[in-house]
Amino acid sequence: MLVPMQLVYPALRNREARRVCATVCHHCTLQNCLSTQTGRHTSGRSLLKASPSPFLGSCNPVIHLRNYRATVAQFYSLTPPQVNSILKANEYSFKVPEFDGKNVSPVLGFDTNQLPSNSPVEDRRCAATCLQSRGMLLGVIDGHAGCACAQGVSERLFYYIAVSLLHRETLSEIENAVDSGRVVLPLLQWHKHPNDYFSKEASKMYFDSLRTYWQELIDLHTEETPDAVEALINSFKRLDSDISLEAQVPSDNSFLNYWQLQVAFSGATACVAHIDGVDLYIANTGDSRAVLGVQEEDGSWSALTLSNDHNAQNEGEVERVKSEHPKSEAKTVVKQERLLGLLMPFRAFGDVKFKWSIELQKRVLESGPELLHENECTKFIPPNYHTPPYLTAQPEVTHHKLRPQDKFLVLATDGLWEILHRQEVVRIVGEHLTGVHLQQPITVGGYKVTLGQMHELLMERRARVSSAFEDQNAATHLIRHAVGHNEFGAIDHQRLSKMLSLPEDLARMYRDDITVTVAQFNSHVINTHYKHNSES
Repeated sequence: MLVPMQLVYPALRNREARRVCATVCHHCTLQNCLSTQTGRHTSGRSLLKASPSPFLGSCNPVIHLRNYRATVAQFYSLTPPQVNSILKANEYSFKVPEFDGKNVSPVLGFDTNQLPSNSPVEDRRCAATCLQSRGMLLGVIDGHAGCACAQGVSERLFYYIAVSLLHRETLSEIENAVDSGRVVLPLLQWHKHPNDYFSKEASKMYFDSLRTYWQELIDLHTEETPDAVEALINSFKRLDSDISLEAQVPSDNSFLNYWQLQVAFSGATACVAHIDGVDLYIANTGDSRAVLGVQEEDGSWSALTLSNDHNAQNEGEVERVKSEHPKSEAKTVVKQERLLGLLMPFRAFGDVKFKWSIELQKRVLESGPELLHENECTKFIPPNYHTPPYLTAQPEVTHHKLRPQDKFLVLATDGLWEILHRQEVVRIVGEHLTGVHLQQPITVGGYKVTLGQMHELLMERRARVSSAFEDQNAATHLIRHAVGHNEFGAIDHQRLSKMLSLPEDLARMYRDDITVTVAQFNSHVINTHYKHNSES
């Protein structure tokens, strides 16, 4: 039967419905002269499905739930190897050399994984080592109203950050090399899973915009070392500005023209970590999170949150949004815990529906591709739209000095945090990395259990010894717990099998895309840093 989207909103946990855009994405490097890459490659991507987005207006989309019972029954019998195959399909690990020829790294390595719910998946993740400056960049990106904006941000944001962190002299050398056609040393070394692709068609446009940015930095920069906080803020804002400007300039390439508009009219939140020695910077726009795993002296684990959610649950963020608009809009700018009653995150890339004037939106759409003319959703103007922009991509930046007790960092999109509390996330990762969970006594959290249930828990403990070796990737282990845990906090294979075998139309009703990156720190390097500082 057909179920109106309004009826399934509660099951979606008040998250935006998916997929407004269609896109063809091909794997390749953005600019070979600007990057190197670790990991394998795949050669192509198929046409991604499109469906209208309900938060854009009166399109009244529906979810098709036909053959629900038969389909679910058919998929319930996944075997453990099949479950592992699904969970591990997108996992990737990278071990960082302690000394890279320039600096001693406080990062031992990172594990990352992604479990789709939307089809195509709207989350992205990215990781890279800065080659001409210092440090490592890690990020998770959560798209909405389609995957186009998240894809564009995942390809471009780290370049903007890398350029912002460079000295004026280095930027001038890069500009002179490009201008004379000489080889340019790469800015980044990417660490990518084969499924983490780059779009080929837009690479020249992306490069031209980036070059314009570094040319402006050359004119503005002094000889001083760039400030990391300022560099992160400027990078986010400039990329969002370029996304907006590119969509306003029609391209002779019809595909590129359509892609520019897809990126601009969809949206994405981003949470990025820049780790340079013991200096950890978190730049967050939206509702993904960064949480630090801290091991106390008694061996227990505590969670230190390094980012704030930019949504209606953040009172300071609500006040910020209201303060930027006339008092006459106080009751409409945030309504039903959403921006203008429609959008959950209060900060995001793209989403020009909440940034452009009505006149600009109409002009761009009228001159855009025919496909846009046929989409009633893109013509929809949000209600009570009087004083744009209502949305910003400016990040909130947090600086933290790494300590010896800081063992790992978890970056994850909100699909994880909707299921697991931050303390539980840190405990699961911490115990997995140390193996402590194999020796601790079984607890049932106050539940009354029968002998049969206790027997099942003991059997699960026995099976967990082998599963711990199955999950060499900490992000995979965390996702396994998030999707398959029971009321006792233990992994239930039957539940895990059911959650992973839900048909596409139903999976989104139970969970969002989940993307996780876990970076593990080198306590020895951090200890040595403070020891040397105290001696000098």
